[in-house]
Amino acid sequence: MVSLVVVSETQPSRDHEPHVPLPVEIPVTQNIADDALDLKTQVVRFILTGGLSAVVDLGLYFLLFEVAGLPLSVAKSISFIAGTTTAYLINRRWTFKAEASRARFIAVVLLYAVTFAVQVGLNGVLYGVFPDEWWRLPLAFVIAQGTATVINFVVQRAVIFKIR
Repeated sequence: MVSLVVVSETQPSRDHEPHVPLPVEIPVTQNIADDALDLKTQVVRFILTGGLSAVVDLGLYFLLFEVAGLPLSVAKSISFIAGTTTAYLINRRWTFKAEASRARFIAVVLLYAVTFAVQVGLNGVLYGVFPDEWWRLPLAFVIAQGTATVINFVVQRAVIFKIR
């Protein structure tokens, strides 16, 4: 089979351009260069985003641990990554209205590594300490998630989304 590729002179061939993946963008707002939002608006948006991200995190955690039978820490690790990725993408564009930045991304990765250790570690400790009751998994999750959420908001607002 012979393929024929026709390249128009007005449209150069992309065969010689290196492939650079584009970052995932969520089109939540048209103008992300607006002035920074006030604290109350940021808190409300952060909580709404966190609620959605917590649903992603807890839902996946429950499915992986209870249904798929993965070990507790493995299930929580995977669900944490899914939930925090959801939160970052929405918070960057909607809550903090920040442009994409390599320095900011690196700072977020470092912050999430810390909150990952706090959340997964605290979740495991609490799950082991609480009695074997129906509420053990959700209560350990809520306490660990709440702790990580407070750390995330304070560091993101005070440091990360001030990075240019």
